[in-house]
Amino acid sequence: MPHFPTDALIAGQWRRGAGAPFETVDPATGRVLATVHTVTADEVGEAAEAGARAAADPAWRDLLPHRRARLLYRIAELVEDAADELSAIQTADTGKTLGETRALALSAAGTFRYTGAALETAEETITPSRGEYVTMSVYEPIGVVGAINPWNSPIASDAQKIAPALAAGNAVLLKPALWTPLVSLALGHIVTRALDELALPTALLSVLPGSGRTVGDAVVRHPLVGRVGFTGGTATGRSLAATAARKLIPASLELGGKSPTIVRADADVEQALAGVMFGIFSSSGQSCIAGSRLFVAREIYDDFTGELVERVRKLRVGPGTDPGTQVGPLVHHDHRDAVAAHVDLARSEGARVLCGGAVPDGEEYRAGAYYLPTVLDGLPNSARTCQEEIFGPVLAALPYDDEDDLVRRANGTVYGLACGIWTRDHRAAWRLARRIDAGTVWINTYKQFSASTPFSGRKDSGLGTEKGRDAIRAYQRQKSLYWGTSAAPLPWAN
Repeated sequence: MPHFPTDALIAGQWRRGAGAPFETVDPATGRVLATVHTVTADEVGEAAEAGARAAADPAWRDLLPHRRARLLYRIAELVEDAADELSAIQTADTGKTLGETRALALSAAGTFRYTGAALETAEETITPSRGEYVTMSVYEPIGVVGAINPWNSPIASDAQKIAPALAAGNAVLLKPALWTPLVSLALGHIVTRALDELALPTALLSVLPGSGRTVGDAVVRHPLVGRVGFTGGTATGRSLAATAARKLIPASLELGGKSPTIVRADADVEQALAGVMFGIFSSSGQSCIAGSRLFVAREIYDDFTGELVERVRKLRVGPGTDPGTQVGPLVHHDHRDAVAAHVDLARSEGARVLCGGAVPDGEEYRAGAYYLPTVLDGLPNSARTCQEEIFGPVLAALPYDDEDDLVRRANGTVYGLACGIWTRDHRAAWRLARRIDAGTVWINTYKQFSASTPFSGRKDSGLGTEKGRDAIRAYQRQKSLYWGTSAAPLPWAN
């Protein structure tokens, strides 16, 4: 059993939060893992003030970029060294398989390492002169930034915000999801160790567990917080953006999705079947980019969905600690019940449940938050089931007749996060990829990510961009410098 950290990191100190206690629960067994004491709004304020002092400390403020990169490299090394422990913590807290959580830990290490390299090679600009002066564009840290993350992939989401924010020279207030704070707290221990080793202020990172209503709201509203990065639901993102707008501070929002997966008649069927299942049923469907709407060319629809259903029935459902598990429990019993309610809604809308649609039978599933991988069909794209994000292992299959009809329906939601296309025709793939209104399109693959490639959403799926070389610049302010080169006085007074 891994060690579960329960103290909060507030203003550079590990201590019990003064807020209400919260029991984190293993979704595979229903057993309590640990009791975490949440923090209060006053403690958020304390963390913000200490963060502002740390960001202004000459030891950090004056650190050259290549030396700041050393911190990110060291964090990457420590995350890699602790990958098994971090994986066990995240599996216990979220229910994900150990294979997935280990990959997420290594992804987080890669994010810190890539961001360090990007920082070392980031350039400022001498812009073209239009007079007797030299003009330069330089970048400076914001100061204190907020990072608010969801429960589905905590350590990877944490790294995607902490790494560029630190690289940019800021202090960070991290608010993990209430249900899954443990791996974020463990990452906080790693970051503070690296800060200590390099004699840097530990108040550069605070990890503040608690509810969004109390802690998240306090982070966004605090006057010292100059930018917020948020990953989560669209309704919460809208509210956060409104607060940020009133403060006139930037916010990046990675929100929900209802992503289409497209299987053309010329697709490699084996490749497409495996990809469709991975796209929706890995992570038990608890992913913003899950391929939850399946569009299949009508001429192959019956054969393809028939084979898909047979394979989905054989997926192994079980605890994330079992190496044979393919579909783990959902993160919380309340969330499992919400997913079940969505499937009941689909039935009321006229859906046929081709497989799944229930809690699995068996004593081994009784105490956990399990739900069977589910395939539905018989619904129009306008049905609520095809429009609303379910965030669970539920796939809606729809046939299509021609490309224009396909594009219209694939784009016919408020979301625009991701899309998958399965085809042997590279020309058709290019054409479709450009017509689909989504921030990421995968062609003959799905759910692949790179720290070097920007990630963003369209419409209600978000605002702003994470990852890539420009991620650091998103956590900085741009400043222009003019250096006069003429010895003569400015002419206006002559």
